[in-house]
Amino acid sequence: MKIFNVVFWLLCILYCTSCQWQHSSRSLVDSLLHANEPLFKEVLKSPEKYQLQILYTQINRDSLNQPSFKTYEYGVDRKRYFYPASTIKLPVALLALEKLNRLNIKGLDKYTPLRIDSVRSPQSKAIKDTTAKNKLPSIAHYIKKLFIVSDNDAFNRLYEFVGQKNINESLWKKGYGDIMITHRLAAPQFSMEDNKYTNALQFYDAKNPKNIIYEQKQVYNAQKYRAKINQMQVGKGYIDDKTKQLIEMPKDFTDRNYVSVQVLQEILRNVIFPEAIKNNKQTFLLSPDDYQFLYQCMSEYPKESLYPNYEKYEDSYSKFLMFAQQKEDIPRHIRLFNKIGLAYGFMIENCYFVDLKEKVEFFLTIVIYTNNDGILNDDKYDYNNIGFPFMKNIGKVFYEYEKQRFRKFKPDLSKFSLKYD
Repeated sequence: MKIFNVVFWLLCILYCTSCQWQHSSRSLVDSLLHANEPLFKEVLKSPEKYQLQILYTQINRDSLNQPSFKTYEYGVDRKRYFYPASTIKLPVALLALEKLNRLNIKGLDKYTPLRIDSVRSPQSKAIKDTTAKNKLPSIAHYIKKLFIVSDNDAFNRLYEFVGQKNINESLWKKGYGDIMITHRLAAPQFSMEDNKYTNALQFYDAKNPKNIIYEQKQVYNAQKYRAKINQMQVGKGYIDDKTKQLIEMPKDFTDRNYVSVQVLQEILRNVIFPEAIKNNKQTFLLSPDDYQFLYQCMSEYPKESLYPNYEKYEDSYSKFLMFAQQKEDIPRHIRLFNKIGLAYGFMIENCYFVDLKEKVEFFLTIVIYTNNDGILNDDKYDYNNIGFPFMKNIGKVFYEYEKQRFRKFKPDLSKFSLKYD
């Protein structure tokens, strides 16, 4: 893997020192960006245009390997709307596992097969899953697909299991206020009213399919939700999903999915380090096996998966930081426990980055908007020339900075040294 030369990084360190970043929780990220200005010149010229938000958290361990956190921000604003795309799949996956544990029914777990019914249009059934080893759907298999290649149908099935009301009100009760999840993904056939209905489903005994372990009828959420921010209009026009005509006005996301950068990283951090949560109500009811399963799914590269078989996918498919669009395999001692999002010109990554060999770890959550023509839904976004290069380079910058950053105690990262398929 190509790295920056020593002289360049000495200059970077000197620049950050001269800015006295240690006295401000907001200046370090800005200093790193400007120390590497040739890499980010286009974005730094107009960060507001690109709606750039960066949340970087350092992790420091004590002599007992217990973590403490120091967070730095750039452009972070809870009231600035961005479409979260697939990043909201993480909390829904957590809630699906939690729901199974709360039901506490003998024979019911994440591996139990299920059938999903279609009760009303435009719902669809799910009886088989040819990508699974046993050819049957399960919560575990949906979660695996959701993380490794960001499968939208897998997310939609979890959304149907947990339910719109339970998703939102569970997260709010845990203290995650700046989040709202109201619809399936990549499913324009569902109106916002349709998304209030979730399919009926049954979990059953794989050896005796007539033996129903748990049954859930169709659920309807009569509540109306609105995000707690005022400005949720994006762009100067959009292509209507149904008519395919250009609507010359901003697209209104008032009742659509929403989350803040802070909540995204907070949920991720609380999953990676549940032992460090100070507010117990923010925890998810997960078993030790659930955590191990999640860590594996979140960090597994596509070619490491046997079921589903993703041998045609590159390692970088769902890993943007430092590796965006890379054709070569990512070194196996580097793992990104992450969830990316990509839609309407927004590119997001929420990541816990680990290098098991170099003993490097940090959190980085980034949002960048790459849509120079201001038209949404036209598939003419600036991902390739702006978004992916930015993610690749900023991942390198923070990785190299973390490699040289002084730590009193090196982290023991054996918890994240996992076996894959």
